[in-house]
Amino acid sequence: MSFKKLRASDVRKALSSEEEQAKINEIRKLIGPVANKFPTLCSDASILRFLRARNWNTKKASKMLKESLKWWLEYKPEKIRWEDIAHEAETGKIYRANYLDKFGRSVLVMRPGFQNTQAVEGQIKYLVYCMENAIWNLNPGQEQMVWLIDFQGWNMGCLSVKVTRETARVLQDRYPERLGLAILYNPPKVFESFWLLVKPFLEHKTYKKVKFVYSDQPQSLKIMEALFEMDKLESAFGGKSTENFSYQAYAKRMKEEEKKMCDASDASNSDQMSVMSELQQSESSISDVGSNASDEGDSTCNDETISNLDCLDAIEHLQLDCRKENDDKNTVKN
Repeated sequence: MSFKKLRASDVRKALSSEEEQAKINEIRKLIGPVANKFPTLCSDASILRFLRARNWNTKKASKMLKESLKWWLEYKPEKIRWEDIAHEAETGKIYRANYLDKFGRSVLVMRPGFQNTQAVEGQIKYLVYCMENAIWNLNPGQEQMVWLIDFQGWNMGCLSVKVTRETARVLQDRYPERLGLAILYNPPKVFESFWLLVKPFLEHKTYKKVKFVYSDQPQSLKIMEALFEMDKLESAFGGKSTENFSYQAYAKRMKEEEKKMCDASDASNSDQMSVMSELQQSESSISDVGSNASDEGDSTCNDETISNLDCLDAIEHLQLDCRKENDDKNTVKN
């Protein structure tokens, strides 16, 4: 996918409520009876997110949704329990804040410099757990969340291309249109360089959701005050709350919330084989229309786009440059 083509896709379609409902109905027709067995994933609101992710292209949105249904049945995100991922949470590298922003959105705090494990599978499972928990705690009528990314202790060596690739795939393909805003708090200069390299290849709607915030800039304080109740926001982000992440307290809160969440999935275990069979039967028809559909309107940055843009290669090059710079400094010292 070319740069020109990707930028052209920034033009978003505006549909009336009647047109939106017609698109939703078409999705359900393409998915077939299996949609009835997933009342949450195939709700109007959910289908709309997939449609927006594919710029209202029903054939591509149907294919994307069907693949997500299969993933849901196989991965079973609703079955992940605290005991399964507790060790991943020990450093507070990702946690849900105990407050919402002023728009009723869940706030996920991410501290990539606090990474404590190397297994990709475990890290992704914890990410999925956090996403499910954040979605469950959204205010009624709210569908998106805020990511508050703290760069304390972060450097390019913290980046794993493999984890980055899988994280992007899960967030993009399984949780479309869930990000409302991403706040990058005190990012180092090296990350700014990376951002300038990647930004031209991102969708307009995506990079508009990213805000750079610095603790020593008055304008940044205004951004935080517009989004959060400062009495609730942690002092680490310029707020007035002295509460810091406590693993023990967070573990207790997560366990209590698990008791309130319904353990049952949209499709019961006894129905899973039949549901999978129906999905497989509909797969060829949806895949066919999806492959024949025009790329026009497909604004999601997919694997092909990521590959063509060499975003992950850029990360590796920056990592090598940083290592070379450090080696040069050490040579001078010696």
